[in-house]
Amino acid sequence: MLFSLTILPPLLVSLFYQDGEVNTFLFAFVSIFISGFLIWLPFYQSRKELRTRDGFVITVLFWTVLSLFGTLPFVIANQPHLDLTNAFFESMSALTTTGATVITHIDDLPQSILFYRQQLQWLGGMGIIVLAVAILPMLGVGGMQLYRAEIPGPLKDSKLTPRITETAKALWFIYLALTVSCFLAYWLAGMSLFDAICHSFTTVSIGGLSTHDQSLGYFQNPGIEMVAIIFMLISGVNFALHFFAWRRKTLLHYFADPESRAFFGSLFIIAVITCGYLIYSGTYDTLDAFRNGVFQVVSISTTTGYSNASFSIWPAFLPILLVLSAFVGGCAGSTGGGLKVIRALLIYKQGVREIKRLIHPNATIPIKLGKKPLSELVIEAVWGFFSVYIIIFVFFLMAMMATGLDFLTAFSAVAACINNLGPGLGDVSSHYADISDTAKWLLCLAMLLGRLEIYTLLVLFTPMFWRR
Repeated sequence: MLFSLTILPPLLVSLFYQDGEVNTFLFAFVSIFISGFLIWLPFYQSRKELRTRDGFVITVLFWTVLSLFGTLPFVIANQPHLDLTNAFFESMSALTTTGATVITHIDDLPQSILFYRQQLQWLGGMGIIVLAVAILPMLGVGGMQLYRAEIPGPLKDSKLTPRITETAKALWFIYLALTVSCFLAYWLAGMSLFDAICHSFTTVSIGGLSTHDQSLGYFQNPGIEMVAIIFMLISGVNFALHFFAWRRKTLLHYFADPESRAFFGSLFIIAVITCGYLIYSGTYDTLDAFRNGVFQVVSISTTTGYSNASFSIWPAFLPILLVLSAFVGGCAGSTGGGLKVIRALLIYKQGVREIKRLIHPNATIPIKLGKKPLSELVIEAVWGFFSVYIIIFVFFLMAMMATGLDFLTAFSAVAACINNLGPGLGDVSSHYADISDTAKWLLCLAMLLGRLEIYTLLVLFTPMFWRR
């Protein structure tokens, strides 16, 4: 029922622009509200405490059910008037902030549909923040229990307590403040009011959908690209750090946090390699190499997916390097996708420790994050998550190739969806409209798995979960 209220802003946009889609959003609003009411009605008097087990079910249903109902405007609208498969793909891609699209000729879409797509990503981004900072550490998913003692809010017992609500409110305030700041910056940089609002939604959510086929390349404005870079970087950092910055009025903890240091350090190295090779290969002159190189590195590495140039046709290894950088993605507790920087950092530290153990077999060598030694359970959880991540990636790669796609297209499509990146290489470099329906449903599942940190979804398929 609450989700149905999010249909009202696009309805108002349609009324304002007179784009002919008023009835579309009116019907969607009524349908979603009545459906929610009928589901709620039999249980409105039920008052039971939510347990951790309920957290898994609620989290999965949040994205699956809302993605399903989110298809309505895409199906009903005169334009683009998608079938169920394409509409669900677009809705799932938006809510999981993946940014892969099956829609072509985006510039010709009604303003209300454009606004709706962007708003879906923004709402999905807020959901991700609450999930990553407030819920996943309690559920102990893939090493994220590491943050249980540090995050602002949830208690360490097995109940989903009201303090999660307090945390969510604080995060909502930060998320909204960043969105407003991003909107104003885009507007001052030269975007129209409508474009500035829409792109602020998908920048802060690290979604990457745009109101133009050429994405941010449409504007050919270095100022706009600089605004995008700044807010992609801010949104790629753990929102718990933003919470502490807001609460304690200090920025020092950003520099003290090992994950954020690794995040910015890795981006700097990839940007140097990318810009250097673009200059060396003569693809661009020095200025354009830095402008396009840095923008694309930040966009792809944070799993946003904006483009100001066609990176898929860059020379040699660069397109693959950028797609691989999305596997690491943003920091834990950010709107970014991928494995998350903290996991990559811990895997690296574990590798270094194993080398040291070869030299000193009897030594006890703890893995530290900052100055704090970590529990072996956290390291095991991270390795377990990484192993399952790779196995699932290979499974989806083989399944996509079985649908008839070539290796490069299949590899990049799975990488782009499971890491919630969006743009791929080969046949999916610009859109996903031309692949088969089977491939689209597979990629929808990949998006969901990537967004829910894999275990959150897989645990529902284990018989043990459903035993009392």
